[in-house]
Amino acid sequence: MSVEHSPRLRAGGRAVPQRRSARGAGRPRLTRTGRAVRGLAGVLVLAAALEILARSGAVAADSLSPTSDIVVRAGELLGDGAFWSASLVPTLKAWGLGLVIAVAVAVPLGLLLGSVPYVNTATRAVVEFLRPIPSVALIPLVSLILGTGLEMKVVLIVYAAVWPVMFNTLYGLGDADPVAKDTLRSFGFGPLAVLWRVTLPAALPFIYTGVRLATSIALILAVGAEILAGFGDGLGIFIGQAMGTLDGTRDVMTGTLLAGCLGLLANSLLAFGERRLFRWHVREERS
Repeated sequence: MSVEHSPRLRAGGRAVPQRRSARGAGRPRLTRTGRAVRGLAGVLVLAAALEILARSGAVAADSLSPTSDIVVRAGELLGDGAFWSASLVPTLKAWGLGLVIAVAVAVPLGLLLGSVPYVNTATRAVVEFLRPIPSVALIPLVSLILGTGLEMKVVLIVYAAVWPVMFNTLYGLGDADPVAKDTLRSFGFGPLAVLWRVTLPAALPFIYTGVRLATSIALILAVGAEILAGFGDGLGIFIGQAMGTLDGTRDVMTGTLLAGCLGLLANSLLAFGERRLFRWHVREERS
């Protein structure tokens, strides 16, 4: 693949070649509106394909509902107060509460492990043992101990959402400028001042990214725990109960669509906040 070289300045002023793919050279960068239009076009194409497939009879009616029926049903449910109180609100409550607790635990824990090497070394074996355990595998155990209510969902969400926030906090601490930290130390600033003035600001974009990842994971655990629990309140309960009813395919797909829309909305809001709060970091990633 052909490449072209553009100069890049190193420390000291010496230019070194920077390799850049000729395929992407001169190509205009897609704007945010352009990306949104392309994404919407992809969604519409998929929706039309599912509509045609369901209407054609190629797939059994009890296996796939037309897109138009799903959209109509979603509108009906969103206008139903009983659906909000019995399905959406319990899921949103567990999702939000679990995520807040996870961030409140993971950020200080990540700062501690990243700032105190002795603590990091002492807890590494425990962390590496717990981290690979699938959160869904803990649902039966936690259900036996706490039941199938809000407490069970919150515990599972916290367990699953802690890891991306904590590890991104650790990565962010490692990205702090060592020269800036040494400069503050030379002026007599203590460890806490260095952490507050240099290390934590450098880690904030990484922590924010961890929160974005944890948001999606928390929603997966909230809905998944409700489905596997089998009874109670929540969007997952709505989906699980629809699976066991005759002609419940439309409600299953509608509940799945609503869960996906919740995740998309949350991620879009967090991405908007990231562009506003950490513009310099977003520009560095795209450059």
